[in-house]
Amino acid sequence: MAKATPATRVLDAAKVAHVLRPYDYDAGAGEHKGLEAAHALGEPPARVLKTLLALVDGKPVCVVLPSDHEVSMKKLAAAFHGKSAQMMPPADAERLSGYHVGGISPLGQRKRVPTAIEAAALAHDHVLVNAGQRGLLVQLAPQALLDVLRAIAVDLVAG
Repeated sequence: MAKATPATRVLDAAKVAHVLRPYDYDAGAGEHKGLEAAHALGEPPARVLKTLLALVDGKPVCVVLPSDHEVSMKKLAAAFHGKSAQMMPPADAERLSGYHVGGISPLGQRKRVPTAIEAAALAHDHVLVNAGQRGLLVQLAPQALLDVLRAIAVDLVAG
């Protein structure tokens, strides 16, 4: 497993304190990869954030939210002052980010896009996001993640 990825290089360049957290990736976890990672690392699912790529009015955006929640498309569209939102097809997400599904990080993507983080994630002392490859997360302070991504913090959770 590579110790340096585009995601970790972004954190190193920004001098952001972080810890790499490898785990046994389960390709059969389906849409619940974040929950599988949380379980494997003994972390609450609310601290293990999944990265999704979506389209708001046809323009790409990145969404970071707890692995045990779903994104509200209505809230996502509103966060970026749009009318509608939809998930980006996996092949398009891979092409845009430069990462493979299951290893998409909000950090170090091939093309930087506007990013929103679920506001509730900022209440934790640390969060984990994908480090740019399957089976590798990076642990860091949520405010540091928000700052390095130049993201917005908004309520994105469905329900």
